Amino acid sequence: MKPEMITLKHGDTTIKMPASSLAKLAVASVFAQVLPPAANVQPITPASIPPLGAEWPGQGGLNGGLVAAHGDVPAHYLIFAAKDIGDHEWGGRGVELKGLSKTDGYTNTQVLIGNDDERKYHAANACAEYQADGHHDFYLPAAAELYQGWLNCPEVFAHDCYYWSSSQRSASHAFGMTFADGTQDNLAKSYELRVRPVRRFFI
Repeated sequence: MKPEMITLKHGDTTIKMPASSLAKLAVASVFAQVLPPAANVQPITPASIPPLGAEWPGQGGLNGGLVAAHGDVPAHYLIFAAKDIGDHEWGGRGVELKGLSKTDGYTNTQVLIGNDDERKYHAANACAEYQADGHHDFYLPAAAELYQGWLNCPEVFAHDCYYWSSSQRSASHAFGMTFADGTQDNLAKSYELRVRPVRRFFI
C-alpha cells in the first residue's frame, strides 16, 4: 500500500512528500516554538573539563568527578569547595531523622537545615551558608560523595582528621571519613569534625 502523498507549492518550488513525514515536521516545528531553546544550555566538551582536583573556573571549587544519573537526580559533576570551612559538630544528638541517605547529600542537607527541632545541625548549616563564585547551593556531602572525593582527588583534603558526611547512622551517630585511607566510621554527633562543602554542576 502506497503512502498518502501531499504536494506543497511555494512560488516556483514544488515539494512532494508522504503525509506522515509532513506531520512529523509539523509536530517538531510546534515543539521548537514552545520549548526553551537548547542554546540556553552551555554544552560541556572534554577540552573544557579541568583535571580531577583542579579548580573549575566559575563553579565555586574543584572538580570532584562525574556522578552518573541516579533515580531522579540527573548526571552531574561534584564541585568541592576549594578549602575546608572549619570543624563543626554534626548536631542533633539523640534524634534520628527520617529521609537521610548515604548517597544524596543535597537532600540530606535540606532535611537537616529545614528541621524545626531546637537542636542545630551545625555541619549542614555551615555548608548551606557557604558561597563561592556566586553559587549558594552548597551542601554537606553524603558518605558516598565523600568517598568519591577520596577516589578522585584525595590530595585536596587534609589527611590528619575525619570529615563529616550528612549520612546518619543512628540517633547518636553519623558517618565520618578520613582521607588518609578512605575509612568511614560511625562517630558521635557531638564530635567536632572537619567540614568541606560540595555542590552539583549539572551537564
